[in-house]
Amino acid sequence: MINSHEITPPPSGDGENGRITRAAGVVGAATFLSRIFGFLRDMVVAALFGAGVAADAFFVAFRIPNLLRRLFAEGSLTVSFVPVFTEYLETRSKREALELANVVFTALSILLVIVSLAGVLFAPAIVAVMAPGFLKEPGQFALTVMLTRIMFPYILFISLVALCMGILNSLKHFAAPAVSPVLLNISMILSALLLGDLFAEPIYSLAVGVISGGVLQLALQWPFLLKMGMRLRASFNFRHPGLKKIGLLMLPAVFGAAVYQINIFIGTILASLLPPGSVSYLYYADRLVELPLGVFAIAVGTATLPSLSAQASRGDLAGLKNTISFSLRLILFVTLPATVALIALGEPILSVLFERGAFSSLDTLKTNEALFYYALGLWAFSTIRIVVAAFYALQDMKTPMRAAVLALIVNVICSLAFMFPLKHAGLALATSVASAANVLFLSYLLRKRLGSFLDPGFFSACGRMIIASACLYASLNLVEYLLPWNAAGDFGGRLVYLGVSVAAGLGAFLVSARLCRCEELSVILSNFRKRNL
Repeated sequence: MINSHEITPPPSGDGENGRITRAAGVVGAATFLSRIFGFLRDMVVAALFGAGVAADAFFVAFRIPNLLRRLFAEGSLTVSFVPVFTEYLETRSKREALELANVVFTALSILLVIVSLAGVLFAPAIVAVMAPGFLKEPGQFALTVMLTRIMFPYILFISLVALCMGILNSLKHFAAPAVSPVLLNISMILSALLLGDLFAEPIYSLAVGVISGGVLQLALQWPFLLKMGMRLRASFNFRHPGLKKIGLLMLPAVFGAAVYQINIFIGTILASLLPPGSVSYLYYADRLVELPLGVFAIAVGTATLPSLSAQASRGDLAGLKNTISFSLRLILFVTLPATVALIALGEPILSVLFERGAFSSLDTLKTNEALFYYALGLWAFSTIRIVVAAFYALQDMKTPMRAAVLALIVNVICSLAFMFPLKHAGLALATSVASAANVLFLSYLLRKRLGSFLDPGFFSACGRMIIASACLYASLNLVEYLLPWNAAGDFGGRLVYLGVSVAAGLGAFLVSARLCRCEELSVILSNFRKRNL
């Protein structure tokens, strides 16, 4: 158990950078495990339901509570709660911090019950807004409405999970919140395989798996909260100043924290107007992009927010800028080669992961078209996590909101311009362009506020990363020359090609990064060897 006098400010400088790296390693490892089970889940879904009418209905229905999760749970609650809760831990007693957590827990629970009931009641209207193209197919529309009603209460459980995550992360515990999505994926896999025959429409089994997974994720957090002295209970002190502060921060954060997901939401609406399967193509492509995004970019962002919040609460702007620059370099060291790999190996990866059962080779090619344009924006999807976190740590939610509005406008304009010549791939391109506009605009505003927040060696470090990524690309071309890709080959042959390509590309990148003296590689390897979290 932690008591108030044992809570000390985290170290700054190299010590803080090392702590962030180790914490990101814990989150990244847990997230990687979750992503593996996520891909197993998607492989099961693709094999059983393909990319047809039922799959489109499920993905739209699942995206509704998932979007709310990103907007109101991880997207605004966590980023608004962590800075204020960290401030209480840094400047007040543990008892006062626990009281704040209890008040937020009570208010959030009441609000979420109301939202869940409203979502079930107004599901037809919500689906009509989310996927207007389904209105011309009454059967598909009705299926989507029913799936939405089954899954909407997921927002209740997952938002409480997000609150628990904020508490645990503020106390420097990252593993349990990061690994909890594994339970959702396992629940969905087992439900799809074991419960499908119990329903007239087998896809209902997936919806049952979503709700069960939400309950399991929340249950996982509780023992760790108790272990750290955070015994949550009802508290109706809704006049608590901390609750008011979090509420005021949440209002603009709703838009500022989830620009990427809002853009995906707009893409879903427009994709429903395109040929059948478009929603599914975008979903599977997005899932693949989320592997490097979740395993490392989001992991670094998650590990960084508590550190930035503590530095901001102490007025340590030098440490704040050092953490921002270090975190950006760490993220780009992974996302730049990941971008090259996704572009070069998109078709083989999709083919090996999903091409079976109802998911055809044509589905692979269509999904790869979206993946290419999503991959172009991977650097923006990842770095925005750190730039936005810096504003949140400073308890400034309005600036990210303004940038979000700009990004939304760019996304709508680009989506309408690109969707007709490029179809679903145009929507993916629009998302990447909008995210790039968002991160560049926010970086400009952050520089105006803090001054230069990039260390002197930032751009030379990026140059070394680009050289190493170019070597990765050259190695993949060499594999293609020696062992040409055969899309019509059997699964074993395609798997061998992918395995050889990944091994060659990874080896080339690591060797060239070592030769180029990329400091980020040394930091990662050093902390991996002595990781003690």
